[in-house]
Amino acid sequence: MERQGLLEMEQEVTVIESQLPTSYYYTIVPAVAMSRNYPAYERLQSKKGIVKEINQTSRGFYTIVEFDEEDI
Repeated sequence: MERQGLLEMEQEVTVIESQLPTSYYYTIVPAVAMSRNYPAYERLQSKKGIVKEINQTSRGFYTIVEFDEEDI
């Protein structure tokens, strides 16, 4: 995440999945944060999650989103 204040704790967010040749990545809609690349075996099933942490580092803001993958 680039700027503070774009997300709030416990906010429900939707992600869109994008495919690379050998992996997938996710973007929080509307394009406020992007994930690292994930191999196919770690691909998300759920597209909605809850913001659990927002951390600021020297490289920017990092957001942790929890997805309920058990009910899918």
